[in-house]
Amino acid sequence: MKKNFKGFMFLLVLALFALLAAGCGDEGEAGSGSGSGVDVGIVLPTKDEPRWVQDEQRFKDALADSDYSTEILFSQGSSAKEKENVEALLNKGIKVLIITPHDGAAAAAAVEAAKADDVTVIAYDRLITDTDAVDYYVTFDSLAVGAAQAQYLVDNAEGKDVPLYLYAGASSDNNAFLFFQGAWEVLQPKIADGTFKIANSSEAEALSDTKELDRDQLSKIIGQVTTNWDPNESKNKAQTHLTSVGEELKGDVAILAPNDGTARSIADVFASDSAVTDYTITGQDAEKASIQYIIDGKQSMTVFKDVRTLVEDAMGMAVDVLDGNDPETTGSYDNGAGEVKAKQTDVIVVDEENVKAELIDSGYYEASEFTGIE
Repeated sequence: MKKNFKGFMFLLVLALFALLAAGCGDEGEAGSGSGSGVDVGIVLPTKDEPRWVQDEQRFKDALADSDYSTEILFSQGSSAKEKENVEALLNKGIKVLIITPHDGAAAAAAVEAAKADDVTVIAYDRLITDTDAVDYYVTFDSLAVGAAQAQYLVDNAEGKDVPLYLYAGASSDNNAFLFFQGAWEVLQPKIADGTFKIANSSEAEALSDTKELDRDQLSKIIGQVTTNWDPNESKNKAQTHLTSVGEELKGDVAILAPNDGTARSIADVFASDSAVTDYTITGQDAEKASIQYIIDGKQSMTVFKDVRTLVEDAMGMAVDVLDGNDPETTGSYDNGAGEVKAKQTDVIVVDEENVKAELIDSGYYEASEFTGIE
């Protein structure tokens, strides 16, 4: 009897050991990679903007056949939550962190914690500033985005003294400065020669003879016209601006809107003012709702940044790091603490003339997702 009991206990211990081993093997099921923990942690800024939900899906698509395990977390517009997310991923043993900061400067503490754990940090689409803890930066050419938006306004301006309404992204986002800088360098000569008349920024008016603005000068203008990437704030600001100007600053107008979410809100306000006879308005991100606005003639253009390519670049970098290789880069950005190696992705201007070719025929969207497209 004792012999049988010992045999039973031995078998029970073996069974428990097998179960524990199987449980350990299930960690990081997102990919087969290391077999434990998470290899690549991805932190995105918010689920409240369609752009980042699209990115989440693109990452999932890109990782479907990956050999490495991953986890995607959202910070919901909070730098504190962002730091918590990074700490949670560090606790899971990540080797690479891909992060889009909510606030470029505030994110420094989070990535410094990652660097202290020997984690490679890749800033995704937004640069993290004032720290040497960022290894790489994957981005669209933000200066080129702003320049493309501004050039579209220039190409569609007729006559002189066209009222120009300026709007910018969040002052906490380094990209907002780059977008606006790229736009300003194209617009300023046309402001100086009288093609455009600034309608809603005394700071921009005061600097209308200065083509190359420094950071402090950009901050002054952006401080007046920031939307904080918030459609509601954009709507309120546009209403305030139109209420405060006279008829001479209405009629046919040009509007520099920083992205699609703000563009739709601002466009709705301008469309509702009977003294605005026509408007040309910019955007970026090629959000579905804005593509429908373009088809319907309610938004003039968007800058298409193919997230598929950006995700591929980011994941390609991460895999290179995990495989012990040096990632390919195409340039660098000064983040205030040094030069960060970067890989840039090209952007495409989309309006009603090429929307089908660039977004439907390319397979980015399905024609069935829109009405009125031919």
